[in-house]
Amino acid sequence: MSRTTNHEGLTMPTSDAAPPATSQRTSPTTPRSFWRQLPLIGPAFVVGAWQFGPGNLTTAVQAGSGFQYTLVWVIVVSTILMIFLADMSVRLGIKTPVSLISSIKEHLGPWVGVLAGVGVFLITLSFSVGNAVGSGLGLSMLLGGSPIMWTVVCSLAVGAVLLVRNVYRFIEKILVVAVALMAIAFIASAFISNPDWAAAGAGLVPTLPNGGWLLIIALVGTNFSVNAAFYASYGTKERKRSEAQYRDATLIDTIPGIVAPGVMTALVIVVAAATLGQTGEAPKTIVALANVFEPLAGPVGATLFGLGFFAAAFSSMIANATAGGTMLSDALGKGASSSSLTAKLVSGTIITFGLVIALIFQSSPVQLIVTAQALTVLFAPILAILIVIMANRTKLMAEMRNKTWQNVFGLIGLLAVVALSARLLITLLS
Repeated sequence: MSRTTNHEGLTMPTSDAAPPATSQRTSPTTPRSFWRQLPLIGPAFVVGAWQFGPGNLTTAVQAGSGFQYTLVWVIVVSTILMIFLADMSVRLGIKTPVSLISSIKEHLGPWVGVLAGVGVFLITLSFSVGNAVGSGLGLSMLLGGSPIMWTVVCSLAVGAVLLVRNVYRFIEKILVVAVALMAIAFIASAFISNPDWAAAGAGLVPTLPNGGWLLIIALVGTNFSVNAAFYASYGTKERKRSEAQYRDATLIDTIPGIVAPGVMTALVIVVAAATLGQTGEAPKTIVALANVFEPLAGPVGATLFGLGFFAAAFSSMIANATAGGTMLSDALGKGASSSSLTAKLVSGTIITFGLVIALIFQSSPVQLIVTAQALTVLFAPILAILIVIMANRTKLMAEMRNKTWQNVFGLIGLLAVVALSARLLITLLS
């Protein structure tokens, strides 16, 4: 074929040449397309890092040592419900003109938005205690020395991170790396501990052991983390996600970012149950588990576990303070960005509160962590109701509003949170 013919064939607006070019650009199966989607990773992993903190790990250790593999099912159910709630929040982040709390003020009334922001702030105060204690314990396990000394060091380090100008993007990069480190550490720890995988599989069948209600509530409160799901809309907004990116972001960010902490929590239960089965000791704390784990897995195994625990605590400490500061700042009308002055001041207050309480209650930090995580369930129903209501607002969400099946899962999650809140009140009052 002559050059002239080729030139005409390439430039003529025929329908033959267009489809291959379009197919090549949009095909989701090509490696190039997959790598192009990787920058979408971020917001859900921030949510996951916040969700997977020392309170989560402490309750998982107590579940494995107290009930062996029987409570693994709680993590599975919580993770499924968390995916649906986080997905609603992500869609709200895409569709809300400014921010979720600002949209709540506009659609449901200013006082409702303020209530949401204050509720999240109170939850982050509760979490801050476990994060402060856990970060200190983690570094003490790795490097030796006083946990309280390391708690102070970690608190100062997080305060320094908050001084970064573009706080969210910087934090997001730190937390994605932290989640990867945790995954490596806890997957390795689980296989080193040589658990009874058949018994772990049987733990997927729901059972309600006697005396396990408060622990179940704490597990749900940390794994079905409504406040973390609420914050997903803010991470989505910070990253300027669009409707066109929603499907790809769901597959490469939302689902993996929420599933990862669920899998790691289940693995911690498995490790605690396995060490009990092989040594006869029931580790009630993270430090006790590490001490039992060392003769079982050697110093390398114990170091791996300690590294995973520190990464979980420190990453959750950063995300918790940032989220609480951002959302209270938004509720007060002082800006919905983590880089705003008010957000940074509130974040600093959260860190300081966790440090002070950790210093005062040094004698029983583990029980303090479990109780604080359980108490978060009391505030969660309000946030869950708001997410579901806003995700159904036709005027706001248009074609991205909840479908019927999404509302079914949202309702199940809401009922679970309300039921557990009621059960917590009965447990605490009895």
